[in-house]
Amino acid sequence: MAASTDHGLRKIVWKRIKDTIITDCRKSEVWKIMILDPFTTKLLSSCCKMSDLMAEKITIVEDLFKSREPVPEMKAIYFMSPTAKCVDSFIADFKTNPKYKAAYVYFTDYCPDDLFNNMKLYCSKYIRVCKEININFMPLEAQVFTCDSPEAFQSIYSPRSQDKEKTRRDWQTNSLKIIRTYYEYSFHKFKKKWGGASKNTKLPPFSAISFATFCLQGKTQAQLLILERGFDPVSPLLHELTYQAMVYDLIDIQNDTYKYKSKDGSEKQAVLNEEDMLWVRLRHKHIAEVSEQIPKMVKEISASKKQPDGKITIRNLAEMMKKMPSIRKQLTEKTAHLQLAEDCMQCFSNNVEKLCKAEQDLAVGSDVEGLKVKDPMRTLLPVLLYPYSTQDKIRAVLLYIFSLGGTTDENLSKLIQHLLLGFISELAGDYFSSLQPSLFTRKPSRRDRSQEETYNLSRWTPVIKDVMEDAVENKLDTKDWPHQSECPAAWNGSGAVSARQKSKITQEERRSGSRLIVFVLGGICFSEMRSAYEVNQAVKSCEVIIGSSHILTPTSLLNDIKALSKGPMETFTIEERSNA
Repeated sequence: MAASTDHGLRKIVWKRIKDTIITDCRKSEVWKIMILDPFTTKLLSSCCKMSDLMAEKITIVEDLFKSREPVPEMKAIYFMSPTAKCVDSFIADFKTNPKYKAAYVYFTDYCPDDLFNNMKLYCSKYIRVCKEININFMPLEAQVFTCDSPEAFQSIYSPRSQDKEKTRRDWQTNSLKIIRTYYEYSFHKFKKKWGGASKNTKLPPFSAISFATFCLQGKTQAQLLILERGFDPVSPLLHELTYQAMVYDLIDIQNDTYKYKSKDGSEKQAVLNEEDMLWVRLRHKHIAEVSEQIPKMVKEISASKKQPDGKITIRNLAEMMKKMPSIRKQLTEKTAHLQLAEDCMQCFSNNVEKLCKAEQDLAVGSDVEGLKVKDPMRTLLPVLLYPYSTQDKIRAVLLYIFSLGGTTDENLSKLIQHLLLGFISELAGDYFSSLQPSLFTRKPSRRDRSQEETYNLSRWTPVIKDVMEDAVENKLDTKDWPHQSECPAAWNGSGAVSARQKSKITQEERRSGSRLIVFVLGGICFSEMRSAYEVNQAVKSCEVIIGSSHILTPTSLLNDIKALSKGPMETFTIEERSNA
């Protein structure tokens, strides 16, 4: 399990678990077993470590769905999702030969009556506690959460989805539960001014679903914005050149773990999470800055230990670790990131650099000099004619169509047939038919960022950053946000400042001020996560949190789109990552 953190959402969720599950169990001095399903295993791993559980007299953690040895003298804590599969597994543990002395049952969310009644029928004499604690999300980072529900994309956009409006409203309700959980430990009053549509009103499919204002603990104000993925189809498709986004796009990262080989051939791995402070420090920086900073850090260490100067390589670091065991941990951490940054730069040099210029021109609608792209096809053709990977070409075609605000089936068909890319046709057709019409209307009112310092290949700014900045400045356009309630008066005068201006507000002072929570149904990408941190740093006395049904990478988004297809697509396979 991951180590616990001292700040942010992970700390809040762990405190919530301690105040409910752990407090109930603390009344008994008996050592206990904890039984988890796959979701609660991820949830608990995201906010605590095994030693935290041991300190609370939880000695064993086991999988609900795996075969387990009976321990009739011990009590068991069941932390699970309210699903038929989980409840049936729980009942099986007690129906005939009870595996444990007693059960403390905690559901992540509301348990349907039929499931609850089944438990009551077969297991009532063994159940000591049964509670719903309303934690149906996972804290991914200090300011990012996910509900680990990638199926949400299909529920909203699939032509076969039966009740899209109900799905939207269910997620609207889930978002409110998340906010209640997030602030429950600290608020005395919870008043809601809801700006959503009435029950019989059809929600606009690709603008804001809703806008809510909450009153928390005196004058503290919080806003919740709920959007769908269609509000910005461009950001998840671009090759992003900041460290975290680049890593998850171009490198094979499984379960947040980077695996690599050291110079002696041994297998190494590094977990990319907030326990790695170097990762936290570098993840939102441009890869050019990362490539400069890591060798500089290593040189500082070698200088402090009076090591000879020279080019920093993986081999040199290995030699330093042999000579200086006392700094092994520091150097091991930096070695992993040096290797990871080198891998990213290798991908960039091979293919990505050439792709980025075309992608940025199509996304922004102008070139580096600020001249409007008059003929997007001239920008697209070099990408399609060059031997890039299939995935990269699909991304470019999608960006081209978005740059035009859509295209006809006839034009798309001609383009595909001419380039012998027939596998794109069904993919693109389903996606575009599912996401019309709003995706094909380019947002005319983007913020002017022409004076901001930026890299030539990183000119695009995610739309969600504009939304966040408009929200904290009370400038959300009622045309785009038709269901918004009155903005909190406490936000007036707390507008955004330049991202280059360092805010001196502490984390505790920020938490006592206003809060903005943005939830995106259908997935968020890493550049949008970064935007939340940037706005958080640039806005005085405001905490910004972003969450989603799930986290997107370009590959996972294209696979989501592929699954929208009505027919079989045996000839089409999405590659795991760009060929570099």
